[in-house]
Amino acid sequence: MSTTTERPAPIAAAAPAAQPAKARRRGEASPLAKALSHGALILASLIALFPVAWILYVSLGPDKTDYLHPGDILDKMTLANYSTVLSDTDFFTWFGNAFLVSGITTVFGVFIAASTGYAVSRMRFPGHRPLMWSLLVTQMFPIAVLIVPMYTILSELDLLDSYLGLILVYSTTTVPYCAWLLKGYFDTIPVEIDEAGRVDGLTPLGTFWRLVLPLARPGLAVAAFYSFLTAWAEVAFASTFMLSSDKYTLAVGLQTFVSEHDAQWNLMAATAVLIAIPSSVLFYLVQRHLVTGLTAGASKS
Repeated sequence: MSTTTERPAPIAAAAPAAQPAKARRRGEASPLAKALSHGALILASLIALFPVAWILYVSLGPDKTDYLHPGDILDKMTLANYSTVLSDTDFFTWFGNAFLVSGITTVFGVFIAASTGYAVSRMRFPGHRPLMWSLLVTQMFPIAVLIVPMYTILSELDLLDSYLGLILVYSTTTVPYCAWLLKGYFDTIPVEIDEAGRVDGLTPLGTFWRLVLPLARPGLAVAAFYSFLTAWAEVAFASTFMLSSDKYTLAVGLQTFVSEHDAQWNLMAATAVLIAIPSSVLFYLVQRHLVTGLTAGASKS
Protein backbone atom coordinates (compact mmCIF):
# COMPACT_ATOMS: atom_id res chain seq x y z
CA MET A 1 0.00 0.00 0.00
CA SER A 2 1.59 3.20 -1.11
CA THR A 3 1.05 6.47 0.61
CA THR A 4 1.23 9.78 -1.14
CA THR A 5 2.15 12.91 0.71
CA GLU A 6 0.16 15.92 -0.35
CA ARG A 7 2.13 19.11 -0.42
CA PRO A 8 0.37 22.12 0.94
CA ALA A 9 -0.73 24.57 -1.68
CA PRO A 10 1.45 27.67 -1.82
CA ILE A 11 0.01 30.64 -0.10
CA ALA A 12 -0.66 33.42 -2.52
CA ALA A 13 1.30 36.55 -1.80
CA ALA A 14 -0.81 39.20 -0.31
CA ALA A 15 -1.49 42.07 -2.67
CA PRO A 16 0.20 45.29 -1.57
CA ALA A 17 -2.16 47.64 0.11
CA ALA A 18 -3.00 50.71 -1.87
CA GLN A 19 -1.27 53.78 -0.45
CA PRO A 20 -3.61 56.55 0.48
CA ALA A 21 -3.37 59.72 -1.56
CA LYS A 22 -1.10 62.29 -0.03
CA ALA A 23 -3.19 64.84 1.73
CA ARG A 24 -2.51 68.48 0.93
CA ARG A 25 -1.40 70.47 3.91
CA ARG A 26 -3.46 73.37 5.09
CA GLY A 27 -2.56 76.52 3.21
CA GLU A 28 -0.76 74.64 0.44
CA ALA A 29 -1.83 75.62 -3.06
CA SER A 30 -3.20 73.07 -5.47
CA PRO A 31 -1.14 72.06 -8.53
CA LEU A 32 -3.45 74.11 -10.75
CA ALA A 33 -3.04 77.18 -8.55
CA LYS A 34 0.75 76.74 -8.57
CA ALA A 35 0.80 76.44 -12.35
CA LEU A 36 -1.34 79.56 -12.74
CA SER A 37 0.78 81.58 -10.30
CA HIS A 38 4.02 80.52 -11.97
CA GLY A 39 2.57 81.33 -15.37
CA ALA A 40 1.49 84.77 -14.18
CA LEU A 41 4.95 85.46 -12.73
CA ILE A 42 6.66 84.36 -15.94
CA LEU A 43 4.35 86.57 -17.98
CA ALA A 44 4.98 89.55 -15.68
CA SER A 45 8.75 88.98 -15.93
CA LEU A 46 8.59 88.91 -19.73
CA ILE A 47 6.57 92.12 -19.77
CA ALA A 48 9.09 93.79 -17.46
CA LEU A 49 12.10 92.60 -19.46
CA PHE A 50 10.69 93.42 -22.90
CA PRO A 51 11.49 97.18 -22.86
CA VAL A 52 15.06 96.48 -21.74
CA ALA A 53 15.55 93.82 -24.40
CA TRP A 54 14.00 96.10 -27.03
CA ILE A 55 16.33 99.02 -26.22
CA LEU A 56 19.33 96.67 -26.31
CA TYR A 57 18.18 95.25 -29.65
CA VAL A 58 17.58 98.67 -31.23
CA SER A 59 21.00 99.86 -30.03
CA LEU A 60 22.60 97.26 -32.33
CA GLY A 61 21.05 98.73 -35.45
CA PRO A 62 23.40 101.08 -37.34
CA ASP A 63 20.71 103.39 -38.76
CA LYS A 64 18.55 105.82 -36.82
CA THR A 65 15.39 104.52 -38.48
CA ASP A 66 16.04 100.84 -37.75
CA TYR A 67 13.47 100.88 -34.96
CA LEU A 68 10.82 101.18 -37.66
CA HIS A 69 12.04 97.96 -39.30
CA PRO A 70 13.28 95.80 -36.41
CA GLY A 71 13.48 92.66 -38.54
CA ASP A 72 16.29 94.17 -40.62
CA ILE A 73 18.55 94.65 -37.59
CA LEU A 74 19.33 90.93 -37.40
CA ASP A 75 21.25 91.06 -40.70
CA LYS A 76 23.39 94.08 -39.79
CA MET A 77 23.98 94.01 -36.05
CA THR A 78 26.94 96.15 -35.03
CA LEU A 79 28.48 97.90 -32.03
CA ALA A 80 29.15 101.05 -34.05
CA ASN A 81 26.58 103.02 -32.06
CA TYR A 82 28.48 102.40 -28.84
CA SER A 83 31.80 103.45 -30.34
CA THR A 84 30.16 106.61 -31.72
CA VAL A 85 28.68 107.51 -28.35
CA LEU A 86 31.94 106.90 -26.51
CA SER A 87 34.21 108.67 -29.00
CA ASP A 88 32.14 111.35 -30.78
CA THR A 89 29.96 112.70 -27.96
CA ASP A 90 30.48 114.18 -24.49
CA PHE A 91 29.44 110.90 -22.87
CA PHE A 92 32.35 110.79 -20.39
CA THR A 93 31.68 114.38 -19.34
CA TRP A 94 28.03 113.52 -18.75
CA PHE A 95 29.05 110.37 -16.92
CA GLY A 96 31.44 112.24 -14.64
CA ASN A 97 28.86 114.91 -13.83
CA ALA A 98 26.15 112.33 -13.13
CA PHE A 99 28.46 110.22 -10.97
CA LEU A 100 29.59 113.26 -8.98
CA VAL A 101 26.06 114.50 -8.34
CA SER A 102 24.65 111.04 -7.62
CA GLY A 103 27.51 110.04 -5.33
CA ILE A 104 27.38 113.19 -3.20
CA THR A 105 23.58 113.07 -3.12
CA THR A 106 23.71 109.48 -1.89
CA VAL A 107 26.25 110.15 0.88
CA PHE A 108 24.70 113.43 2.01
CA GLY A 109 21.10 112.28 1.71
CA VAL A 110 21.63 108.98 3.54
CA PHE A 111 23.51 110.71 6.37
CA ILE A 112 20.76 113.30 6.88
CA ALA A 113 18.03 110.67 6.58
CA ALA A 114 19.78 108.31 9.00
CA SER A 115 20.26 111.10 11.55
CA THR A 116 16.63 112.15 11.23
CA GLY A 117 15.28 108.62 11.41
CA TYR A 118 17.42 107.76 14.44
CA ALA A 119 16.42 110.92 16.30
CA VAL A 120 12.71 110.30 15.75
CA SER A 121 13.06 106.60 16.59
CA ARG A 122 14.97 107.07 19.86
CA MET A 123 14.13 110.56 21.13
CA ARG A 124 10.87 112.11 22.17
CA PHE A 125 11.10 115.83 21.61
CA PRO A 126 8.33 118.37 20.98
CA GLY A 127 7.15 118.09 17.41
CA HIS A 128 8.76 114.77 16.52
CA ARG A 129 5.52 113.39 15.08
CA PRO A 130 4.69 116.51 13.03
CA LEU A 131 8.26 116.39 11.73
CA MET A 132 7.79 112.94 10.23
CA TRP A 133 4.38 113.81 8.84
CA SER A 134 5.76 116.97 7.25
CA LEU A 135 8.41 114.84 5.55
CA LEU A 136 5.67 112.58 4.23
CA VAL A 137 3.58 115.51 2.97
CA THR A 138 6.50 116.82 0.92
CA GLN A 139 6.35 113.64 -1.17
CA MET A 140 2.82 114.46 -2.33
CA PHE A 141 3.80 117.41 -4.52
CA PRO A 142 4.47 116.58 -8.19
CA ILE A 143 7.70 117.72 -9.82
CA ALA A 144 5.84 120.12 -12.13
CA VAL A 145 4.65 122.09 -9.10
CA LEU A 146 8.10 122.21 -7.49
CA ILE A 147 10.21 123.27 -10.46
CA VAL A 148 9.21 126.95 -10.52
CA PRO A 149 9.63 127.70 -6.78
CA MET A 150 12.88 125.71 -6.65
CA TYR A 151 14.16 127.60 -9.69
CA THR A 152 13.37 130.89 -7.94
CA ILE A 153 15.10 129.78 -4.72
CA LEU A 154 18.21 128.57 -6.52
CA SER A 155 18.34 131.76 -8.56
CA GLU A 156 18.21 133.94 -5.43
CA LEU A 157 20.91 131.81 -3.79
CA ASP A 158 23.07 131.98 -6.94
CA LEU A 159 23.02 128.17 -7.18
CA LEU A 160 21.62 127.82 -10.68
CA ASP A 161 23.83 125.86 -13.06
CA SER A 162 25.84 124.47 -10.15
CA TYR A 163 26.39 120.98 -8.85
CA LEU A 164 25.63 122.07 -5.28
CA GLY A 165 22.22 123.40 -6.25
CA LEU A 166 21.29 120.17 -8.04
CA ILE A 167 22.55 118.06 -5.11
CA LEU A 168 20.42 120.04 -2.66
CA VAL A 169 17.37 119.64 -4.90
CA TYR A 170 17.88 115.88 -5.15
CA SER A 171 18.41 115.64 -1.40
CA THR A 172 15.04 117.26 -0.75
CA THR A 173 13.55 114.43 -2.84
CA THR A 174 15.41 111.51 -1.30
CA VAL A 175 15.67 112.49 2.38
CA PRO A 176 11.94 112.32 3.29
CA TYR A 177 11.43 108.78 1.97
CA CYS A 178 14.77 107.52 3.31
CA ALA A 179 14.09 109.06 6.73
CA TRP A 180 10.79 107.15 6.97
CA LEU A 181 12.46 103.97 5.81
CA LEU A 182 15.37 104.21 8.25
CA LYS A 183 13.15 105.26 11.13
CA GLY A 184 11.24 102.02 10.68
CA TYR A 185 14.48 100.05 10.55
CA PHE A 186 15.90 101.72 13.67
CA ASP A 187 12.70 100.75 15.49
CA THR A 188 13.66 97.10 14.99
CA ILE A 189 17.03 97.56 16.73
CA PRO A 190 16.72 97.01 20.52
CA VAL A 191 17.06 100.11 22.67
CA GLU A 192 19.26 98.07 25.01
CA ILE A 193 22.10 98.49 22.53
CA ASP A 194 21.98 102.26 23.00
CA GLU A 195 21.89 101.84 26.75
CA ALA A 196 24.90 99.50 26.65
CA GLY A 197 26.81 102.10 24.64
CA ARG A 198 26.09 104.79 27.20
CA VAL A 199 27.21 102.47 30.00
CA ASP A 200 30.51 101.99 28.13
CA GLY A 201 30.96 105.75 28.02
CA LEU A 202 29.91 106.45 24.43
CA THR A 203 28.26 109.72 23.55
CA PRO A 204 24.89 109.63 21.74
CA LEU A 205 26.73 110.36 18.49
CA GLY A 206 29.28 107.63 19.24
CA THR A 207 26.49 105.16 20.00
CA PHE A 208 24.76 106.05 16.75
CA TRP A 209 27.96 105.85 14.67
CA ARG A 210 29.68 102.83 16.22
CA LEU A 211 26.81 100.59 17.35
CA VAL A 212 23.55 101.41 15.59
CA LEU A 213 24.69 102.19 12.04
CA PRO A 214 26.58 98.89 11.57
CA LEU A 215 23.42 97.02 12.55
CA ALA A 216 21.36 99.09 10.12
CA ARG A 217 23.39 98.21 7.01
CA PRO A 218 20.43 96.59 5.16
CA GLY A 219 18.33 99.71 5.67
CA LEU A 220 21.21 101.96 4.69
CA ALA A 221 21.74 99.90 1.54
CA VAL A 222 18.12 100.43 0.49
CA ALA A 223 18.33 104.16 1.21
CA ALA A 224 21.61 104.48 -0.71
CA PHE A 225 20.24 102.55 -3.67
CA TYR A 226 17.10 104.70 -3.81
CA SER A 227 19.10 107.94 -3.48
CA PHE A 228 21.58 106.96 -6.18
CA LEU A 229 18.90 105.93 -8.68
CA THR A 230 16.87 109.09 -8.00
CA ALA A 231 19.82 111.32 -8.87
CA TRP A 232 21.23 109.09 -11.61
CA ALA A 233 18.11 108.89 -13.78
CA GLU A 234 16.41 112.23 -13.03
CA VAL A 235 15.69 114.46 -16.01
CA ALA A 236 13.28 117.29 -15.14
CA PHE A 237 15.32 119.09 -12.47
CA ALA A 238 18.66 118.56 -14.20
CA SER A 239 17.46 119.82 -17.59
CA THR A 240 15.93 122.92 -15.95
CA PHE A 241 18.66 123.90 -13.49
CA MET A 242 21.81 122.90 -15.41
CA LEU A 243 22.21 125.48 -18.17
CA SER A 244 25.75 124.80 -19.39
CA SER A 245 26.35 121.89 -21.73
CA ASP A 246 29.57 120.98 -19.90
CA LYS A 247 27.52 120.37 -16.73
CA TYR A 248 24.90 118.09 -18.26
CA THR A 249 24.27 114.81 -16.52
CA LEU A 250 23.67 111.59 -18.43
CA ALA A 251 19.90 111.91 -18.43
CA VAL A 252 20.12 115.44 -19.86
CA GLY A 253 22.81 114.51 -22.35
CA LEU A 254 20.52 111.77 -23.60
CA GLN A 255 18.09 114.45 -24.79
CA THR A 256 20.65 115.95 -27.14
CA PHE A 257 20.12 113.09 -29.57
CA VAL A 258 16.57 114.31 -30.21
CA SER A 259 15.91 117.71 -31.72
CA GLU A 260 13.08 119.40 -33.55
CA HIS A 261 14.27 118.21 -36.95
CA ASP A 262 16.22 115.04 -36.18
CA ALA A 263 16.13 112.06 -33.85
CA GLN A 264 19.04 109.65 -33.57
CA TRP A 265 17.23 106.81 -31.89
CA ASN A 266 20.06 104.35 -32.40
CA LEU A 267 22.53 106.51 -30.48
CA MET A 268 19.94 107.22 -27.81
CA ALA A 269 19.34 103.50 -27.34
CA ALA A 270 23.06 102.81 -27.05
CA THR A 271 23.46 105.59 -24.49
CA ALA A 272 20.50 104.29 -22.51
CA VAL A 273 22.15 100.87 -22.29
CA LEU A 274 25.40 102.45 -21.08
CA ILE A 275 23.49 104.50 -18.48
CA ALA A 276 21.88 101.34 -17.11
CA ILE A 277 25.19 99.57 -16.47
CA PRO A 278 26.26 101.46 -13.28
CA SER A 279 22.81 101.13 -11.70
CA SER A 280 22.79 97.41 -12.51
CA VAL A 281 26.21 96.99 -10.90
CA LEU A 282 25.02 98.85 -7.80
CA PHE A 283 21.93 96.67 -7.60
CA TYR A 284 24.10 93.55 -7.78
CA LEU A 285 26.26 94.82 -4.91
CA VAL A 286 23.37 95.64 -2.55
CA GLN A 287 20.77 93.08 -3.58
CA ARG A 288 21.33 90.83 -0.56
CA HIS A 289 20.42 93.76 1.71
CA LEU A 290 17.41 95.02 -0.24
CA VAL A 291 14.77 92.51 0.88
CA THR A 292 15.83 92.68 4.52
CA GLY A 293 15.94 96.45 4.52
CA LEU A 294 12.61 96.92 2.80
CA THR A 295 10.67 94.40 4.91
CA ALA A 296 12.14 95.57 8.21
CA GLY A 297 11.50 99.21 7.40
CA ALA A 298 7.96 98.52 6.23
CA SER A 299 7.01 96.50 9.29
CA LYS A 300 7.69 99.31 11.74
CA SER A 301 7.13 102.50 9.79
